[in-house]
Amino acid sequence: MAQHPFSAVAGLPGVADAVAEARALVDQLLSHRVLRRRSSQVSAESALRGARASAALDGADWSLEEIRRRTNFANEPSGLVVEGALRVFAEFGQLLRTWEKAPLQVLARLHVLAAAGLAEPERLGRPRLPGEPVAGPPELGEPPAPVEVSARLNQLADLLVRDTLRDSAVPALVVAALVHGEVLALRPFPCANGVVARAAQRLVLISRGLDPKGVSVPEAGHYELGTEAYAAAARQYMSGTPDGVAAWVRHCAAAVGIGAREGLAVCEALQRG
Repeated sequence: MAQHPFSAVAGLPGVADAVAEARALVDQLLSHRVLRRRSSQVSAESALRGARASAALDGADWSLEEIRRRTNFANEPSGLVVEGALRVFAEFGQLLRTWEKAPLQVLARLHVLAAAGLAEPERLGRPRLPGEPVAGPPELGEPPAPVEVSARLNQLADLLVRDTLRDSAVPALVVAALVHGEVLALRPFPCANGVVARAAQRLVLISRGLDPKGVSVPEAGHYELGTEAYAAAARQYMSGTPDGVAAWVRHCAAAVGIGAREGLAVCEALQRG
């Protein structure tokens, strides 16, 4: 029997150690006493911080204090990015069950939430058309043609829902990193692909049991590592080489570890009152 593609990635150099280190930090977070009674508060704060960091990675770098204070974000373009990220991160609970059965449907829904106000209403949740410009970091280069995007997304969805994968020992973090990287590489929508990709990563981490309560903040980890490092790691993934893919997964593992520390900081703050 041929090795599953995700299993092959899990065996690349340095991946197992990076995943184990990140997993230990997430487990430390999940054992915090605050989560016994106040996990919903930590989850809500994690979602807020995750939305803030995800928007910042797309150039809308607003402070948490400003986001908490605002009730209207529509007065400037960067505010629309923040508002879209907040909508995305507020709807995770409703999307989890569908994600496990129909990930492409959820990706479309994530785009509807993230891109409202940034794209024409008729383009929300719709794959980009041939020749349609794609908003996003120019350093990622030109995205694949829509026909290739469709084929690769269908392949990804098939891998995600197959029983052989669901029952496998492929670490959740590896699956999350590959989903994240693939959406970034394909840029299936005309805008807001970054927010969608990072939301998909978090959905995998939650649904596959690494962080079932959604209390870590991996997006904050990516932000702390820096936008240049994030783009560089994404380009390595896009190279398609084993070394490039491994580097991307290790980068995502580092971000997850930092995000676990962010979740611990939230727990400590709540404990102090």
